[in-house]
Amino acid sequence: MRADYSSDPAKRDLQNESLAHINCQRRLETRLQGEPGLDVAADEFIVWLHRIFYEQLPIDLRRVRDEKTGDVLEVIPGEPRHREVEVGYHVGPVSEELPAFLKRFADAYSPAKHHGIAPLIVAAASHHRLMWIHPFLDGNGRVTRLYTDACFRRLPLHGYGLWNVSRGLARRRDEYMAALSWADAPRRNDLDGRGNLSNEGLVKFCRFFLDTCLDQIDFMHGLLRLDGLLDRIQGYVGMRGAKLIPAPKAEFPTLKPEASYMLQEALLRGQVSRGDIIRVSGMAERTGRLVLGQLLDEGLLVSDSPKGAVRLDFPTHVASYLFPDLYPGQIV
Repeated sequence: MRADYSSDPAKRDLQNESLAHINCQRRLETRLQGEPGLDVAADEFIVWLHRIFYEQLPIDLRRVRDEKTGDVLEVIPGEPRHREVEVGYHVGPVSEELPAFLKRFADAYSPAKHHGIAPLIVAAASHHRLMWIHPFLDGNGRVTRLYTDACFRRLPLHGYGLWNVSRGLARRRDEYMAALSWADAPRRNDLDGRGNLSNEGLVKFCRFFLDTCLDQIDFMHGLLRLDGLLDRIQGYVGMRGAKLIPAPKAEFPTLKPEASYMLQEALLRGQVSRGDIIRVSGMAERTGRLVLGQLLDEGLLVSDSPKGAVRLDFPTHVASYLFPDLYPGQIV
């Protein structure tokens, strides 16, 4: 990403925060890959998310104004708040009790304790509960969204990344804020849960949260149009063979028709040995290796090692042809 930030201060602040969030997502993915058993509900992990986000921000974005006193306070990366907070109608737990609340949060929502479909419900419920605890002076929304990403990626939830619940919550912001308020409500009676907060309100929030997930899956499915991807792959190879679209590299001006069989096999199987993908093409060994080498060189297929299995990839030069609703503008 380029660092050509806007001259408008408000837009520049959003750009800085967005870049920091993206970098945090990358570090999050790396950590989850290196620590597959990581307890994402532990207070150490929650604090780590806050620290790696705020360490990237310029000093002027690490300040927050107390609306009641007018005091300007510095937000210390990774440091839980030491004063009381009030956001709208919500008053956070007193700061002295934060360690106890975070311990209870970790005990209730530790991934190791939940199996089957339960982790999805846990991700929804804990999203609200972390927002309600409000452990930091500022940045609680960012931290909670990163935490929720960690919940889904740790499962792992296949396809997550193509769609993202944070995007859905942002698109339904007013409904999201209302749903948080439902779950903030105190318990109404003896039939409304056992804690201080309304169980009915939390259930409503979880329904909204999971409905937003489904909405995002449907939204991205419509954009990607996966049911027609095989046909679009064949169409792309055909246009390349007829020189109707430009080649990414001059030394490979066309693609042989058999390349579509290789790409389609990689799409259907996920990962294919080099021998199998050449056999699927129907070409002679030598010719098949040349076409396979071209697909690897153009980035349509990728591999983790020089002789390892190959899998499908979508470099930018082909994205608009395979996913026209996501990357319009280059179709001839």
